[in-house]
Amino acid sequence: MTVNSPIDPIDIGTLRTLVLVYDLRSFSAAAKRLDVNQSTISYAIERLRAVLGDPLFVRQGNGVSPTERCAALVVWAREMIGEIEGLASPAEFDPATAQGSVTISCNYYERQTLIPQLSARLRARAPRVRLTLLDAAGHGHLHLKQNQCDIVLGPVGIVGESVYRRHILTDHYVCVMDRTHPLARGKVTLSAYCRAEHVFVTHSGEWQPLYLDHLKARDIVLEPAVSLPNHDSLERIMSGTRLVATIPHHLARTMRSRLHVAALPFRVPISIDMYWSARTAKSGLHKWARGLIAEVTKSYAA
Repeated sequence: MTVNSPIDPIDIGTLRTLVLVYDLRSFSAAAKRLDVNQSTISYAIERLRAVLGDPLFVRQGNGVSPTERCAALVVWAREMIGEIEGLASPAEFDPATAQGSVTISCNYYERQTLIPQLSARLRARAPRVRLTLLDAAGHGHLHLKQNQCDIVLGPVGIVGESVYRRHILTDHYVCVMDRTHPLARGKVTLSAYCRAEHVFVTHSGEWQPLYLDHLKARDIVLEPAVSLPNHDSLERIMSGTRLVATIPHHLARTMRSRLHVAALPFRVPISIDMYWSARTAKSGLHKWARGLIAEVTKSYAA
């Protein structure tokens, strides 16, 4: 005899919908992300409301706000979804014949330094595997949490019970400038560095470079002459000027043909880490991809 349980309406798709609405704080945004009608989202949440006897979300302005019980359920749902997807992923993987995709969330730094080699080796060894890049721009942790990416690369700190981390590279800051800049003629002193006209790369206002905290700890506050959202136009903007930019050493290596690279009068390490979730932890494809990233990073650093 089959006994129906009050939790029978809860399936993996319903839990995915719950988590997405929670992350986006919007039924309409969740519907757009999933490419379904908003009524489909509402129906899934109503089923959960009936089972749990809780509103889960309440209207707040143009969006929704989760209840306390909803927030607790989402924590459990994330782990459950990750575990199920991990178990469903095939453990065996032959790169020569495998199909699938790897999505990486990273910034300009990784795209200029690591990704070119990664892409070349991926195409050579696993030609049927697709590589997709997302611009992290301070939102890499959200990309991972919302299952928009498989891997996050960068100097960020992502924490969570179902999040894994592997350190892949330690970099440090240097300064770059036009080859005719007075500071390009010799060793850069701290006083000369502080008097320079600085370019700040603000990462769209989402992340502050680590060297600024180091300077503030020494009661040194720099004022930018120019602020940029990212590094992609840095070389062109600095050419022929008296501007100085403080950037990671490995990124500066890619600009040596146009700019002078100089050591700083202080040293601040940058830890580049790789993050992934339980969703892909046991996947043969993604385990192989993470190993390939580590291989490329070791080769690049050398």
